[in-house]
Amino acid sequence: MRIDKLLANMGYGSRKDVKILLKQGAVRVDEALVKDAKRHVDPSSEKVTVFGEMVEYRPYIYFMMNKPAGVISATEDQETTVIDLIDPEYAHYDLFPVGRLDKDTTGFLLITNDGAFNHALMSPRKHVDKVYIAEVDGEMTVEDIKTFANGVDLEDGYTTKPARLEILSRSGRRSVIRLTLSEGKYHQVKRMVAAVGKHVERLERVQIGDLELDETLELGAYRELTEEEIQLFFNK
Repeated sequence: MRIDKLLANMGYGSRKDVKILLKQGAVRVDEALVKDAKRHVDPSSEKVTVFGEMVEYRPYIYFMMNKPAGVISATEDQETTVIDLIDPEYAHYDLFPVGRLDKDTTGFLLITNDGAFNHALMSPRKHVDKVYIAEVDGEMTVEDIKTFANGVDLEDGYTTKPARLEILSRSGRRSVIRLTLSEGKYHQVKRMVAAVGKHVERLERVQIGDLELDETLELGAYRELTEEEIQLFFNK
């Protein structure tokens, strides 16, 4: 990779900005001064420094976010997006959310700049489960569990894939459920619950694949995935 591209990708400014750094003598590769923007470097084997500070090259980054309500799962919008919640120091990574959560849905959202990672999770052939906790206005029943297990006929004629419904609690006309899906159609949880005559009042995603939402993350907070957590998805 060209040295100017590497430094630009790592947030040291535009290619023009990087060329100024090079001319200033700020950049070294394995302690050797580099001023040629076309100089190719291998960041996995060569040590690159700017003003003596080591450049840690990472082509991809992966975040787990606890998405709050009222925020859009998009990169740009007139309203606040999940990307707006990320520190500007990561702006050069061109991050995007993996899939989406509805504006009023909270919980586990993955954010990355890695297209292959996105494909590993979102491809219909991968069947990566997503787990939700929902507060429902209405009494969920054993019959609903059977209906969800066989696939639910939605109002538009689509029949969902089999889903696992667990009733966590019931009190009067109120129910709390745990729902595991292997697909992610538009408003799917809400539409499935509506199809059996009830209404979702609050919805949170708590797990994707084998990885659960970090309970220490407050709403709106995020952290990087560990290497072990990343491999949970690539090894699917």
